Amino acid sequence: MSVATHTLPATNDEGFELIAAHLSPHKAAAYRAVGMDLVQGRREGVRVWDLEGRDYINCRSSGGVFNFGHMPRFSAEALTAALAEHDMGDWLLPSARRAQGADALERLLPDPLRYTFFTASGAEAVEVACKLARSVTKRPGFVCAEHGYHGHVGFSLAMDDPPLSERYRPLTPGITRVPFGDVAALRDAVGSDTAAVIMETIPATGGYLVPPGGYFAEMRNVCDDTGALMILDEVQSGLGRTGRVWAFEHFDVVPDVVVAGKGLSGGVYPIAACCFGDRVESHFSEDPFFHPSSYAGSELGARVVEAVAARYEDPGLLEHVVAMGERLAAGLDELVARHPDKLAGHHGLGLMRALDTRSDLLGLELTKQCFAHGLLAIFAFNRQATLQIMPPLVISETEVDEVLERLGAAAAAI
Repeated sequence: MSVATHTLPATNDEGFELIAAHLSPHKAAAYRAVGMDLVQGRREGVRVWDLEGRDYINCRSSGGVFNFGHMPRFSAEALTAALAEHDMGDWLLPSARRAQGADALERLLPDPLRYTFFTASGAEAVEVACKLARSVTKRPGFVCAEHGYHGHVGFSLAMDDPPLSERYRPLTPGITRVPFGDVAALRDAVGSDTAAVIMETIPATGGYLVPPGGYFAEMRNVCDDTGALMILDEVQSGLGRTGRVWAFEHFDVVPDVVVAGKGLSGGVYPIAACCFGDRVESHFSEDPFFHPSSYAGSELGARVVEAVAARYEDPGLLEHVVAMGERLAAGLDELVARHPDKLAGHHGLGLMRALDTRSDLLGLELTKQCFAHGLLAIFAFNRQATLQIMPPLVISETEVDEVLERLGAAAAAI
C-alpha cells in the first residue's frame, strides 16, 4: 500500500503540474490565462502565501468564507473540541447538537425567523428554500434578479445569467428574471403563480450592487399583497459583511426566509443554513424529512456555528467593520481621483466594496495586476468592469492601507 504524502510541491510550476495531471489540464491553463500563477500554500490572518513563499492579501475571502481570516483560532478550537467528542452524526437521527447550533443562529436573527435547516453549501440551502416556497404556497414560479447568483444547481442554476447556465439546458422552469432595483418590473412579474421572490440583498456576482432606497420595502409589500414568500440570499452579504449582522437590516425589512452560508463555516467546516418562521415551518407537518442530505446538519458544523455566532456578541466587531469600511472607501476615493481614465468610481457597504473600471477589459487587466502585486481581488463575473474587494472582517488599519497601496500599484501598472 502506498503512503499518502502531506508535503506540498516546492514551486508553483510543480503545483500546476499536479493540478493539470489530476484535476484538469484545461482548468490549470485557465488559471494562468487570467494571471493567477499562484498555488496556495500557507495562510494565516488576511494573508495567503504561494508555494514559493510570496504573500498575497486576501481581498476575495472566498465570498465571505474567511470573514475571520485564515485559520482563526476560535473556530479551529471549536472544531478540534468537537472532533474529540463525536463525529459528524447521522442526518436522519435526532440531534441536540444540531438544535444548539440552530439556537445560536436564531439569536442573531429577528422575529419571526426562529427555525433553521442546515445544509452543506449555500447552493443547497437555496434549493431547500425554493422547495419550501413551492410546498407552502402551492405555486410554481420564482422571480429573481438579472445578474444575480445563488449557486449552480437546480433552481439556482436556472436563475443564473445565460453565460453560466446556457449549456446546461433544459433548466428548471418557472423562473422570471427582472432588473435589480426596478420596482415596476418587480410588480409586473409577481403574480398569483409566484411562490417567492428571491434575491441577494447585495448582489455579489453582479458587482456588489446597493439597492435604491425603498426597494426592499416595496418588495416586502409586493410579497404581502400577493402571498408570495420573500427570500433573501445573504450567503455573501450576511454575518457582518456590511457593518450589520444582516445586510437586510440596512433596509428595515424582515424576509420570510434567509439563506446564510460561507461565513458560518468559520473558515474550517462547510455548513450553510436556510432560516424561516412559522409559516414556512408548517411544511414540515406534511413532510418532515423532505430533503435527505447526508452531510447537512453535521454536528461538527453545528459546533462551529455556535462559535461563529458567539463572535457577534461583541459589539466591537461590527464597529470595526464600519470603521475599516470607511477607511477603505476613503482610500478608494483617492485612487479613483488619481486614475480617472481607468477608474469610474466605487460603491458598497462595510467591507463589501466594488471598484468600477471604465470597461470589461480594464476589469480583467486590473484583476491580473492585482495578482501580480500581491492582492487577491477578482472582477465580478456578471459585471466584469467591476473589481470585488472583500477582505476579512478582522483586517487592521495597517492592512487596509497595505491593500490600498497594492491596489494603487496595480492600477498604475495597467
